[in-house]
Amino acid sequence: MSEQTTGVQPEPIGGTEEIAFARRGALGEVKLARPKALNALTLGMVETFDPQLRAWGTDTGVQAVLIRGQGEKAFCAGGDVRAVWEDGKALQRGEGDGALTRRFFWAEYSLNRLIHQFSKPYVAWIDGITMGGGLGLSMHGSHRVAGDRTLAAMPETGIGFFPDVGATWVLPRLPGAVGMYLALTGARLKAADAVYAGLATHYVPSEAEVDLAQALAEADLSGDAHAAVDRVLGAFTQDPGPAPLQDHRAAIDRCFGQPSLELVLRALEAEGSAWANDTLETLSKRSPTSVKLTFAALQRGRHLDFDSCMTMEYRLSQACMGGHDYYEGIRAVLVDKDHAPQWQPATIEQVDDEVIERAFHSLSEHDLVFEP
Repeated sequence: MSEQTTGVQPEPIGGTEEIAFARRGALGEVKLARPKALNALTLGMVETFDPQLRAWGTDTGVQAVLIRGQGEKAFCAGGDVRAVWEDGKALQRGEGDGALTRRFFWAEYSLNRLIHQFSKPYVAWIDGITMGGGLGLSMHGSHRVAGDRTLAAMPETGIGFFPDVGATWVLPRLPGAVGMYLALTGARLKAADAVYAGLATHYVPSEAEVDLAQALAEADLSGDAHAAVDRVLGAFTQDPGPAPLQDHRAAIDRCFGQPSLELVLRALEAEGSAWANDTLETLSKRSPTSVKLTFAALQRGRHLDFDSCMTMEYRLSQACMGGHDYYEGIRAVLVDKDHAPQWQPATIEQVDDEVIERAFHSLSEHDLVFEP
């Protein structure tokens, strides 16, 4: 969709072919510009966005930020996990140093923290596919606007990984056991469900994207910018309709609110409904190691502050980089696309609890830590 030619016009202020920045009035604008790759986040995009967002944070001329994805299919489908996979596979062959398997997560998680701490209104237009790293670019901001094409998920257990980018802090704080359900299953949410769960703060019809951006640019943000953005969004917000997730909320809380993964599975078996059976079938296809790791991570994340969650997530990312299932999951889903991963171990019962526990151990001087 092209922008209007009237009103306050955007002034390009740099970026790259993959991510572009502009100023429009007191609004800083970000456009993820890899539509053919569903705006998947590369290391270059992260390392370009981070200093720009820091600059806007101290620029008194910029009072709010709007981030969008180019094209109609996706806001951001996640991190460029294929590139990380290729780097890790090369290291396994004795080629290269595997730097991307460390550097990508370090930079991405640092950007997630920056968004979390950003004091000005940060509006993410999450229309289209918004998964994994795309949620990392949005769910930590003050305003997350779902549209008609929104499809939000944390699908990492299906690729031998775990919900990261700050999800271990966000998901345990969603209503009831909804976060654990989303984390373990990778369930996909449309707009109504995203608003119901709390991953989105507003629903605005997709056709209003250009008008909304223009209204934000023309708004008086000189006083209370958060209140001003609230007023603009309020004028565009509509009822997204009933949330299918709500129909299963009681069962989700009963089953996924259990204190152990084994009890979650037993509760689903006892539930006996079509939904419970479908959920068990879904879980049976996920990486058993990832499912166990994810359950443990969210249990811990519930009691940690944000920075501690990010430190934990970096440790877990490196454990996954040194394991089997991440490489098998990416192979099955993105490389060979046979969707028939051979997980090792093959069942949840076979996962060694000591392996899970070791994934949380300190990396010593290689830990991701933040300045106070």
